[in-house]
Amino acid sequence: MRHAHVHVLIETQPGYSLSDVVHSWKSYTANAINRLNGGEGAFWMPEYHDRYIRDDRHLKAVVEYIENNPVTAGLVDKKQAWRYSSAYERAGSPRSQE
Repeated sequence: MRHAHVHVLIETQPGYSLSDVVHSWKSYTANAINRLNGGEGAFWMPEYHDRYIRDDRHLKAVVEYIENNPVTAGLVDKKQAWRYSSAYERAGSPRSQE
């Protein structure tokens, strides 16, 4: 089975652990995707990787890495072209005009 992956940058809030948030996302999206595709079972890889952001420089580097990931994967030629990205939003996408 092929598993999906995603890169996100979030700030957790008191009372919401990262593991609970990730579990909730994975459960909800796996169930929805399986319903749409007629599939069943695991969709996401069981583990996840997290990283504590140390400072503004580190934050900038992580944002750059995440935004460039679709380019690295060969999905688009430039980061602003990936419509699910903050780079797309900042580039003046139609969605950012709403």
